[in-house]
Amino acid sequence: MNEAALIVGMALLTFSLRYALLGMSGRILLSPKLRNALRYVPPSVLSAIVVPTVVMPVDDTVLNARLMGAIAAIVVGYRTKNLLLTILAGMLVFFLWQWLVR
Repeated sequence: MNEAALIVGMALLTFSLRYALLGMSGRILLSPKLRNALRYVPPSVLSAIVVPTVVMPVDDTVLNARLMGAIAAIVVGYRTKNLLLTILAGMLVFFLWQWLVR
């Protein structure tokens, strides 16, 4: 029973904080400089999530399918600027490398 009360309490707290901030969002004016800086938050958070998983196994760099998929995604993304093609190329290289090497 304690776990259920804890989950409900956390859900209510999370909802109330987010709802309050969303309700006030129309009244808060951000400077253009801050809005420009906030554009970089999603890529930096995504990088913080992805990079440790890619570079963690540094022992076997040639056998690291995640690293090879990430390199392929970086190359395709830089050349094509197409998000869907970048994701598909990275996943294809990851799965092929994993299948071929192991």
